[in-house]
Amino acid sequence: MTFRMPPEWAPHERTWMAWPGPNTTFSSSEELAESRAAWAAVARAVRRFEPVTVVHGPGQSASARALLGPDIELVERELDDAWMRDIGPTFVTDGTRLAAVDWVFNGWGAQEWATWEHDSKIASYVADLAGVPLHSSSLVNEGGGIHVDGEGTVLLTETVQLGPERNPGWTKEMVEAEIHAKLGTTKAIWLKRGLAADYPPHGYGTLGHVDIVAAFAGPGVVVVHTQPDPEHPDHEPCQENVEFLRTQTDAKGRRLTVVEVPAPTRIREEDGGWADYSYINHYLCNGGVVLCSFDDPRDELAAGTFRRLFPDRTVTLVDARTIFAGGGGIHCITQQQPKV
Repeated sequence: MTFRMPPEWAPHERTWMAWPGPNTTFSSSEELAESRAAWAAVARAVRRFEPVTVVHGPGQSASARALLGPDIELVERELDDAWMRDIGPTFVTDGTRLAAVDWVFNGWGAQEWATWEHDSKIASYVADLAGVPLHSSSLVNEGGGIHVDGEGTVLLTETVQLGPERNPGWTKEMVEAEIHAKLGTTKAIWLKRGLAADYPPHGYGTLGHVDIVAAFAGPGVVVVHTQPDPEHPDHEPCQENVEFLRTQTDAKGRRLTVVEVPAPTRIREEDGGWADYSYINHYLCNGGVVLCSFDDPRDELAAGTFRRLFPDRTVTLVDARTIFAGGGGIHCITQQQPKV
């Protein structure tokens, strides 16, 4: 049987995360402490719904245990950074067996601030810890660069899989063939780019991950980030995404239902740069939705949207401002292991 990536709303065996350690992203002791507290808040929120395993670097078990509590599993491996969605494996199943896809990881397009000597091996380590075989891919890709509906459709962005920083010489047809072969998908829907703050010179960006822009919320349903403020550079591109996705059909031939989720009202960071705060970067776990919050008036509006989309799940808001300062969100630091 063909292996496929289940949708995020399918039952999970557990969630995998990585623990922040001293590196470029968390350059000061204060930033590291704040990041560890933020990662721990997400881990504890997820643990209310399913088991959590956190991979930490050598000598960091005490700091992790102190913040995570006694009921989260810890394992030690060398790490460079802490974005398990991107460095961990993408789990796939044929219905009876589980396997793990190991994409090539090169520091989000070999960006000058990134290191990946250890992170490039984490997918293999996690697959071994999970006791599942590894399906190696030659495509440079990360988990945040894909989103599936579990019924044959995958969302991608042109600046990620087709970018020269990751896959020079690969055509769209070549990328789609490899994605479909590894994920069991049959149709790719390509967005042109990610959010403005996800590109240089704005800091720790991914060059356009889709999981901060658009995500499946059910068969034929997509939640999409919108930026209501016309001053923000994401305003027009987000409207273009909405209009484009409304013209698209999924692998089953269904016209997509597009649910717009407005960005928080804050559009500038403290340093004056554009904020890319997004509620799309949420995480679905067994019976729960762990949703980014930003101490913003639109937090509860977003929570209401997700409660309507997932009436049988408990929506938990977790402050994600510190995580976004490091270049990602709640989805970026979690990786689901499906239940078989």
